[in-house]
Amino acid sequence: MTLTQSITRVALATALLLLIPLTAKLFLPEMAWSLGDFVAAGVLLFGAGLTFVLIARMGDNTAYRLAAGVAVAAGLLLVWGNLAVGFIGNEDNPANLLYGGVLAVGLIGAIAARFQPLGMARAMFAASLAQFLVPFIAAIIWRPEVNLGMIQVIMLNTVFATLWIGSALLFRRASAIGSNSGRQLA
Repeated sequence: MTLTQSITRVALATALLLLIPLTAKLFLPEMAWSLGDFVAAGVLLFGAGLTFVLIARMGDNTAYRLAAGVAVAAGLLLVWGNLAVGFIGNEDNPANLLYGGVLAVGLIGAIAARFQPLGMARAMFAASLAQFLVPFIAAIIWRPEVNLGMIQVIMLNTVFATLWIGSALLFRRASAIGSNSGRQLA
């Protein structure tokens, strides 16, 4: 499949997924998405799909593609959750901006590794560590009251850290299989 065909499929899938909240908005008065919400969701979904297509094309085995899918899904859910409700406090809490560092660690690591599977595994392990550390760094900076909410934030971050670890293990598996990473995109 050509890159153009893949991008067309991603655009079509994005449009179809956006039909779900649009239909809900038509029939449910409590569905309060604005035009901006639809645009943001479209950009996130299309961007995640395009990112997956571009990264998955660099590997030639299923483990590499699955690892890319898990990493992209973790990043998408991280951004979406923070924009929707925020993980620390609410979506307006500045501590949630620390999650941008998790994405930066993964992205910079992936670029530094030139998307080679073993380097990608290291980048995803680093993203996992960054994810796990976010609530503790936020606690040091903003000194919130330690309560059930803080424990829930730590548990949520552990779930996301596990996703990053899963991606790392799959990239490591792709490396052991011998992925032909670094192929041309077109």
